[in-house]
Amino acid sequence: MITAVRSIKTRLSILNFLEFAVWGSYLTSLGNFLGRNGLAENIGWFYAIQGIVSLFMPSVIGIIADRWVQAQRMLSISHLLAGVFMALAGVYCMTADTIEFGPLFALYTVSVAFFMPTIGLANSVAFNALNKHGLDTVTAFPPIRIFGTIGFICAMLLVNFVGPEGAHFQSTYMQLFASAAFSFIMVFYALTMPKCPTSNAPKNGSVSDTLGLKAFQLFKQKKMAVFFLFSMLLGVSLQITNGYANPYITSFENIPEFASAWAARNANALISLSQVSETLCILLIPFCLKRFGIKGVMLMAMMAWVFRFGFFGLGDPAGGVWMFVVSCIVYGIAFDFFNVSGGLYVDKQTSPEIRSSAQGLFMIMTNGFGATIGTLAAMAVVNHFVVPTDDPSTQLEGWKTCWYLFAAYALVVAVLFVVIFKDDSRVTDSRAVASAEDTESGAGSFVQESKSANTLR
Repeated sequence: MITAVRSIKTRLSILNFLEFAVWGSYLTSLGNFLGRNGLAENIGWFYAIQGIVSLFMPSVIGIIADRWVQAQRMLSISHLLAGVFMALAGVYCMTADTIEFGPLFALYTVSVAFFMPTIGLANSVAFNALNKHGLDTVTAFPPIRIFGTIGFICAMLLVNFVGPEGAHFQSTYMQLFASAAFSFIMVFYALTMPKCPTSNAPKNGSVSDTLGLKAFQLFKQKKMAVFFLFSMLLGVSLQITNGYANPYITSFENIPEFASAWAARNANALISLSQVSETLCILLIPFCLKRFGIKGVMLMAMMAWVFRFGFFGLGDPAGGVWMFVVSCIVYGIAFDFFNVSGGLYVDKQTSPEIRSSAQGLFMIMTNGFGATIGTLAAMAVVNHFVVPTDDPSTQLEGWKTCWYLFAAYALVVAVLFVVIFKDDSRVTDSRAVASAEDTESGAGSFVQESKSANTLR
């Protein structure tokens, strides 16, 4: 039994590594590539489309996985299509004399339309496997999810350092090929995962039963409706630094006093500290969920976003590089305490027959409505305050104004959340409680799980 548990944890750790390596290959560096190829004013659209497709694709794919196609097979199919179109986008950039917005955006859109649902599908596959082995997802999943962050970091460092001097993958179309390669590996690896059940509901059920739309009935519960509302408001912040942190830090190269700074020339490597922070912050999630509940954990995430944006505005690649580092450290709380804890909360609040659909609904509210609104709003703000024809110093002041505005938004959302959200429940179950009560501060057993997971690196 112990061997089987270790085996499934190892397999799921690899699954998460590959899943997020696909995303890490381009998510934080695409803005840099677009800016260098005359598409700076369109950066926001490439990040907003991730939110737009998340309005419907995770839900549709989740419904299919709930009702007709086993989740692990749907995960494989989705990665196949995502990888093919990302590779085609790379081929277009490689062969075109001038990269045009239309063709590149079209190919990229189809790719991310099939990639975005895989995040929820990967969660469903992992939760299913853990439940089959009698493991509590609240304590067992975070150490596994750490390897997703490690995969993201490895992909970021790959595109930052691989390639000739001045033409590393982070500034070229090669990042698209790197992403496609990881997707193709996932096509085969996903099929090795334990089989996920599809719903056994009678075929003559209601339309809602047939289509798996019961997840939307969660909005009838005030607690869940408010949770999803603030998930959307917090989701506004998710893609802002992914799209604009790299171009912002790289822009310091145009200012003489910062031109030779390591951080200005290796923005992706610096930003990867954010993901390093994730690997540590994930370990805190079970403890924080037990002690502070979903409200406390989400409030921590909101305040972390305030500091994330604020320190970006205050820092620089030279004497102020420590502020960039602090911004990266708090990102672990900002991202993980929201995304991972939110996914676990949805898992605990829903029944098995709608679980994949509910995860898809969570994606719709966060990476769908939230990220779309946030990215388009951020693009409007950046295009207003950062004018390419201005001198570098004036552009820098514009960048700082943008970061302060983003921080102010996150602070307003945090204050509203404290006032409106009333759910003080704890995301846990009897096994987690029993385990926690047998260890100091409820953290000991999880530390043991974490140490076991860390030996797999």
